[in-house]
Parts: sequence; structure tokens; C-alpha cells
Amino acid sequence: MGTLSLQGLRKEYGQSVAVERVDIDVGEGELVSLLGPSGCGKTTTLRMVAGFIEPTEGRVVIAGQDVTKMPAYARQTGMVFQSYALFPHMTVAGNVGFGLEMRGVGRAERDRHIMEALKLVQLDHLSERLPRQLSGGQQQRVALARALVINPEVFLLDEPLSNLDAKLRAQVRGEIRALQQRLGLTTLLVTHDQEEALTMSDRLIVMEGGRVRQVGTAEELYENPADAFVADFVGRCNIVKGTIEGSAMRSESGSLLPCRMEGAPANASVLALRPERIAMQPGTDGSGLTARIGAVLYLGAQTEYQLDLDGTVLTAIRPTPQDNDALRHIKTGDTVNISWDPAAARLLPA
Repeated sequence: MGTLSLQGLRKEYGQSVAVERVDIDVGEGELVSLLGPSGCGKTTTLRMVAGFIEPTEGRVVIAGQDVTKMPAYARQTGMVFQSYALFPHMTVAGNVGFGLEMRGVGRAERDRHIMEALKLVQLDHLSERLPRQLSGGQQQRVALARALVINPEVFLLDEPLSNLDAKLRAQVRGEIRALQQRLGLTTLLVTHDQEEALTMSDRLIVMEGGRVRQVGTAEELYENPADAFVADFVGRCNIVKGTIEGSAMRSESGSLLPCRMEGAPANASVLALRPERIAMQPGTDGSGLTARIGAVLYLGAQTEYQLDLDGTVLTAIRPTPQDNDALRHIKTGDTVNISWDPAAARLLPA
């Protein structure tokens, strides 16, 4: 497998800038995710790597070779599309072998590579079926095999799991990651799904408005977000606007919230606090902060609590209480004490 380097990549559509000077390096065998909301430029970036879109500025370098001006079919990239893009009139084997046929690979060698690719995704027994005879998960595996069969330098995944139901998505997600690691595939994944990015990636690149906001491992982005956008997009987070007052932040509604002052940026204007960091106790004994329960949402292993601190609204997530837990009988309208380690509440720029 090769490496991938995007150098000053920019894409304009008339007066609109879809991607603004993106610099990304993906190491050999690494899986890097482009994560962000719809319209942030992640798919445009991926399509420039694949050769479907020509950049306005910048370079795409694969395995040390500048491929910026090279057509898509000449690049050593294998791409899996969100819609699978299978030919409905072709068998599984025909779909997988299409790229090899276009490259002029002989029939015998082509058949051998097709079966090898189908064995990788455990579909060699379905080689003569048509796409309409397959489940969604099986169709996705065919798309994976078709991308792998050409032995690409770089593997590109464009929202590959978005058409699958939640349970199947988790299963195929694990299969793709295991396959990528086993084969050492240099991979660029586009997704808007936080869980997908967090569980599959070696590193994540958070994009917004065509720009890269932060690059890092899942833990780095979750524990040390660069700004409020990253904190809010990567995992659940309470974002509270306010002003610094002593060793706390005064929210816009007047609540005084303890936070970590060390290392806070000079332009800090929001407090970021993960819901699972908030501790709760029923009643009001004078310790911590007093909040009223606005809602209790049962989520199975966890329970979510909406908290109202005189106009400042926070979300707390706790393990679902058992029979002997003091929170077992908490309900909407009750009053509770809440607290958190000040180091868990980070001050960030907006």
C-alpha cells in the first residue's frame, strides 16, 4: 500500500469555496476519517482524491506520485460509494471483475482475482447471483470486493454504511476495519457518523465550512477539542456561553459554573462539559449546584437527565440506576444536587 498527501487542496464553484486549502497526510496502512456535517467539504475532498473532481488549487500525491492531473481510471485508488453503484444486470462476479476487465486483464487471471476478492469479504459462494438477490450488507461487501480487486494504493470510502440499518451497520463497520487492518490498506473514510469515525479510525479530521478544524486521534479530539464546534460535533457535549469570573464561568442566565482555568485561551467564551462527567444526588444538601429535572430519558444501559439551573440547561448521562440506587426514583420536576470535577469543564473559544 502507498501513502496519500493532500497539499493546499482548494475547490471553488464560481464565487463559492467548497474546500479551502486542505493539507492532509495519510500514512501507509493508516485509516483516516474526514468527519463533519453535510456541506462541510469532506465528500468534495474525497472526490478530488479519486479524480472525479479537479481541484482549483493544490496537489494530490499518492505513493509519492503527483496524480492531480491524472484521470480517475488511471489512479491506483479503489472507491466504495454510498449507493454501492452496482450494475444491476451483472452478476456479483461480473461487478467485482469490471475494473479488471477495463484494465485489460485476461479472463483466467481476472477470474482468479475475483474469487480472491470475494473470499476476503466471504461472498465467494454467491458469485453468480445478481445484486437484487442480495441483502444490503451483501451488496456492500460486493462493493468492497470490487474496490479491493484492483489492489489499490489508496482505499476510499464515501459514507459506506449509511444505507444499512443500525445493527448491520455496526457489524459491517467491524468487518471493514478488520479487513483494512489485515491487508494494511491506506484508507480515507468520509462520514458524518461520530460513532463510525470514533470506532474505525486511527486519526480523525474534523471539517466545517470547507476547512479543517482539528486533526487527532479519537481520544485527543474528545478530551482536548480545539474549539466549541469540535467539542459539540465529536460526541455529546454541553456547550454553555458566558464570561469568565474568578475561577468559574458565569453563564448568560447567571449560573456560576466551576471550570479549569489552566491553559484556557484568552478568547474563551464557552464552557464545554461532557454529560457523563456530571455527578448527581437527589435532594438539596447545600453542596454542589442545585438543578431541577426537566426530563428523564431511559436509554437502556444509560439514562439521560435534562437539568435546569435557573435557565442554564445541561444534559447529564449516568448509568441507569438499579433498585438500591438513590437516583432510582428521580422524576421530572424533582430537585437534585449536581457537581463535576472543575478540570472536566474546559474553557474554549467559540
